Amino acid sequence: MKRTLTILSFLAVICGLSFESSAQDPAFSQFYANPLYLNPALAGSAQCPRVILNYRNQWPGIPATFVTYSASYDQYVDALSGGIGLQAYHDRAGTGIINTNHVSGMYAYQLAVDRNFSIKAGFQATYYQRSIDWSSLTFGDQIDERFGFIYNTGETPIESNVNRIDFSAGFLGFTDRFYFGLAAHHLTEPNESFFQNAESRLPRKYTGHVGALIPLNSAVPEEGSISPNIVYQRQGEFNQLNLGMYLNKGIMTGGVWYRWNDALIFLVGIYTDAFRFGYSYDVTVSSLGTQTLGSHEISVTMMFPCRQKRRKFRQMQCPKF
Repeated sequence: MKRTLTILSFLAVICGLSFESSAQDPAFSQFYANPLYLNPALAGSAQCPRVILNYRNQWPGIPATFVTYSASYDQYVDALSGGIGLQAYHDRAGTGIINTNHVSGMYAYQLAVDRNFSIKAGFQATYYQRSIDWSSLTFGDQIDERFGFIYNTGETPIESNVNRIDFSAGFLGFTDRFYFGLAAHHLTEPNESFFQNAESRLPRKYTGHVGALIPLNSAVPEEGSISPNIVYQRQGEFNQLNLGMYLNKGIMTGGVWYRWNDALIFLVGIYTDAFRFGYSYDVTVSSLGTQTLGSHEISVTMMFPCRQKRRKFRQMQCPKF
């Protein structure tokens, strides 16, 4: 039982029900309410400055839940012909047993190919740190067959954190009604092992997303729209296919997504020119069952006014959440 946690449910979730599986990034259900996390090429896609805050509590019904916080800032800079962005997020797994902190900077160059079609290429550099709370772990040599965990462990504590530099890249193509994107995160697949002379590579993550914005009344676009979307992600042995639809009417947005063989996601949002708020709930439909109590996610976006640029800027018409 060397180096074996007694919180078996936590290990099963982390390792994907296999102790040999690789690590996986936190996942957000409101993809476009956390655009810099989805694809670095989305930096500056709204032209004016914006600040976005995200919170996700995944599977609160099990003892070792996953909680992730994210904050980002981005805007378009005319002098750079592209957008800049800064993002930080904190991920807490297993009631704080494993903590991960990321800080990323990104730049996305924008080019108008013709009167209707534009492309963006984004690049991201990240510094991140992972730490483990050794005092929260228990080991087999602490167990007494009658009285349980009463002994001190002979295991050697982990004294150092994992500190790494990481790089990502992304691409976007869009018109005033259609958009698609590709992103590759963890290009160098950094080693995340807490132990010397050991290797645990963070697998590269690939993301593809495509969608459209269709007015309910083409003569009066302000009346509302529907937006079908597909997001596919692959990281190591993990695959995730998401099929979704948004309905926008007035200041309200409603949406439903299906994460293949995993969950149904229901979303409601409010948006104005200066403020957006979204709430979504994931209903687990996989073999994990209803005991996980699904996942809760909240997003808040604050939009700030800016002066019109001399150079024409073509804004990407993507979903708000």
